Amino acid sequence: MLNTKRRHQLLSGIALVAFAATNAHADTPKEQELEARVAALERLFGAVQSELAATKVENDRLRAEAAASQARTAELSASVATIRVAPAQAPTPIAAPADGFKVGATSIKLGGFLKTTVDITRWNDGDVATGNLGRDFYLPQSTPINGVRESVDNDFNAKQTRLWLSTETAINGHTLKGYVEGDFQTSPGTQGNERTTNGYNFALRRAYFQYDRFTFGEDWTTFQNVATLPESTDYIGPTESIVFARQALVRYSYPLNKATTVHFAVENPETASANLGSPTLIENDDDSVPDFVVRLNHSFATGEISVAGIARRLSVDNGAIGDTSSAYGLSVTGKMTLDAAKRYEWKFMATYGSGIGRYVGLNFAPDAVFVPATGQLKNVDILAGYSALKVNWTPKLRSSLTGSIQTVDYDNAFALASLANFNKQAWSVSANLFYSPVKGVDLGAEYRHGVREVVSGANGSLDRLEFLAKYSF
Repeated sequence: MLNTKRRHQLLSGIALVAFAATNAHADTPKEQELEARVAALERLFGAVQSELAATKVENDRLRAEAAASQARTAELSASVATIRVAPAQAPTPIAAPADGFKVGATSIKLGGFLKTTVDITRWNDGDVATGNLGRDFYLPQSTPINGVRESVDNDFNAKQTRLWLSTETAINGHTLKGYVEGDFQTSPGTQGNERTTNGYNFALRRAYFQYDRFTFGEDWTTFQNVATLPESTDYIGPTESIVFARQALVRYSYPLNKATTVHFAVENPETASANLGSPTLIENDDDSVPDFVVRLNHSFATGEISVAGIARRLSVDNGAIGDTSSAYGLSVTGKMTLDAAKRYEWKFMATYGSGIGRYVGLNFAPDAVFVPATGQLKNVDILAGYSALKVNWTPKLRSSLTGSIQTVDYDNAFALASLANFNKQAWSVSANLFYSPVKGVDLGAEYRHGVREVVSGANGSLDRLEFLAKYSF
């Protein structure tokens, strides 16, 4: 901007220039003076033009700086916005699982439960000796027959405490998993007794690894569906009717679709026979062909169902005499909710077979009866099943009511006297109440009545009230 004095000088100069233009050739002193003033004015005008040009350059520079400053401000604002959203957009680093830890590329988890049971038992036809597994959990073949009723027995037990470890590793697009599990119930224990230390051995339950669809190692038999076992304070529950075995196997699992999976397995064979005249079980270890098992699992909106089949080749070989026979079995299991609120749940298992005694009821019946006089091996047929109704009274309170049975049929050619002490039937009913005050803690009480009958018709029974306290982690 030009100041006021400069503007006045410029206006006066413009007037003089106009006057001088009309008198360009005057020679008088006055005219000469006027020309001098015009020349001075021209110099002043040039200076004004230079000043105007400089002012324009300065204004352009200021405008450029202002534009650059605005650009830097916008860039800084964008950077701030980027910084603010960066934590949400940044990729999450691979970390250890919430309930485990990592060692290199392997995720490791530890778990299990601490379990204490208190049993109050009355065997109505005899007594069960200390150290017998029937004192620790319901084992129908341990129920005495034709004895004298004794006083009530009270047992405290923490042997069923269980520990497990699992691993998982991703390798070139494949998944490698491992699992090992043990408890103190499986082994009888050699470090103590009930009088002092109550020490018991930690023993293997399961140990296997999985690579994609293959499983190698010791696991529940494929013939069994663990998911359908009813809830019980007992180590097993309705023992006489449950398919129950853990053993070494090789299994392949193939999903037919999202809801259906078929499992194929070859498993450790072992013929558990009994000689005619004596119900004592014999582990022959003469088997040369594995047990073949297939199971189809199908899930649906309200539950799941599975169908399993087993084929076996039984073998007894005592050197001079021996025999083989074919065995088979079929088991159908399931669980389903009975109402939309999922308050009622039904679980069941039904199993039939010939020569599968060791797979059902913890070998309540032998696979087959061997006749030493003829060297013949005769299969034993069994039919077993249970039905259990679970009621969820509240989110923390629930009950299960279970009925269970197994019946055994022997070859009709055998004289009844030679089978008199062989197990013929076992059944039980139970009802329980579980309360979970906090996550991971279960408190339970269960009543069970069980009966065992042998071929001669003699029988024995037990009544048991069991309490449980269990912390799972």
